[in-house]
Amino acid sequence: MNASEKIKKNRISLTTQEKKVSANLALLFAVRMLGLFLLTPVFADAAKQLAGGDNLALVGFAIGAYGLTQAIMQIPFGMLSDKFGRRPIIVVGMALFIIGGIVCALSNSVTGVLIGRAIQGFGAVSAAITAWIADSTRPEVRTRAMSMVGASIGLSFAVSLVLSPLLVEWVGLSGLFWVISLLGFVCLLLATLLVPVVPMHDQAIANVSVKEVLKNDSLLRLNFGVFCLHFSLMALFVVLPSLFIHLGGITIGELWKVYLPVIVVALIVMIPAVFFIETRHYHKKALEICVAVLAGLLLLWSVMSLSFWASVAALLVFFVVFNVLEALQPSMVSRVTPPQHKGLALGLYNMFQAFGVAAGGAVGGLLAQHASIYVVFILAALLAATWFLVAKHMQALPKAN
Repeated sequence: MNASEKIKKNRISLTTQEKKVSANLALLFAVRMLGLFLLTPVFADAAKQLAGGDNLALVGFAIGAYGLTQAIMQIPFGMLSDKFGRRPIIVVGMALFIIGGIVCALSNSVTGVLIGRAIQGFGAVSAAITAWIADSTRPEVRTRAMSMVGASIGLSFAVSLVLSPLLVEWVGLSGLFWVISLLGFVCLLLATLLVPVVPMHDQAIANVSVKEVLKNDSLLRLNFGVFCLHFSLMALFVVLPSLFIHLGGITIGELWKVYLPVIVVALIVMIPAVFFIETRHYHKKALEICVAVLAGLLLLWSVMSLSFWASVAALLVFFVVFNVLEALQPSMVSRVTPPQHKGLALGLYNMFQAFGVAAGGAVGGLLAQHASIYVVFILAALLAATWFLVAKHMQALPKAN
């Protein structure tokens, strides 16, 4: 019996219920993240029509504002979901998301958008959603279920890259925010009507010491990694929309012509790559390779960012790596954390992700405003190189739990 036959023989399938719950929660996560991401690909240029829109530092803060408030609220919302149930907390969070979107839609300044985005971030339901998946799946298949959520983030950003320029052209920036609020309402419907309630784990987050999770060396390394990944993503998209518009001689409404081919090819490459890594348990090695590629790519991008087609090619490689890492890392968190700690661990992981969003938008905007776009690429490259060293010394992963 060869290796592939052994893998198939030992592979345990998700039950129909597990598939349904995991797919619905991944969809809920994806729609919410789409609502958050829709602003990112175009706001650096579209903000010029708002008061304060010529200040890239302020624009960067507005793009990443939801990350800061989301980071602050991840642990409290995760713990509240253990006490009151996943669904009620997610409903509250999505209500805040809708309110924040409406504030953005009614604003005529970047500062107003910043406030609205911050309100959206207060509805920090990522930990509650991922904990709901952990509640709904057996340990033997939980890794695959978590991977669905991780992949949904990459897919959401991919869709946002294509839809965002088109929506701004069709309905304007205010209309884009109304669409974002509508997506929040869709999430409310998904949470209340489609996803069934399941029993939660016996030991809740509130009964677990934060220090116990913080002592987990592998989890700390993964948290640092997701911070670096989303820092780079947000910092890049402070400068990329204007860069492509300037180099390609295109309008903001034509950015989708750049993004769509990139995303389609990246997804075609990513899906079999993730399947190969998951089935053969090459998580750690794949993580190291992807981060090394990311560091080299960002450094190279800093010297070829004056070329339109070179930047398009770099964006393609970036999204292949980004999508693979987004699918793998939540799966790895699930592997290194005991079942009774999963909610807290996922809350911490999502908190670091949100801090990366906030820091990336803010620092990227400051550097673009007061230094140059090249410095943005170089800083992201240095951060990725540091991440590689951190990942290199992570312990081997245990079996899925």
